[in-house]
Formats: sequence, C-alpha cells, structure tokens
Amino acid sequence: MVPMSFLQGMLPYIQIVLGALLIVAVILQRTGASLGGAFGSDNFSSGFHTRRGLEKTLFRATIALGILFAISALVNLIIS
Repeated sequence: MVPMSFLQGMLPYIQIVLGALLIVAVILQRTGASLGGAFGSDNFSSGFHTRRGLEKTLFRATIALGILFAISALVNLIIS
C-alpha cells in the first residue's frame, strides 16, 4: 500500500506530466485539419473520415490520457 504522504507529494508532478502529454496529443491531432476549420469555417469534408493506423492510436491515447488526468484530479480532490 502506498503511504498517503508519498501520494500527496507525487500527485502534482503526475498531473503536470499527464497535462503536458494531453496537450501534446491534442495539438498533434489538430495538425491534420485545415486552418479554416480551426477558426470555425465550413470544413466538413476533413471532419468526417475513418481514423487508421497512427491517427487511431493517437486518438485512443488522447482519450486514455484524458481519463487518467481526470482520475488524478479526483484523487487529488479526495485526499486533500
């Protein structure tokens, strides 16, 4: 069992790393979109496509990082 003081000391660093990885994953996903779609113009043709290969892996990794970040924030809220 992990002592609470160790977890309280390490949790901010874990959240910083998860947050940075989540930001990078989201930015890497947006590089494929055109500039007009980033600002809200009509860009439906590039929005609907099947993810394959590395793009699908990056999409799933982004979801996993988001879930891990949310769990770490909830744990931080509970133990504080």
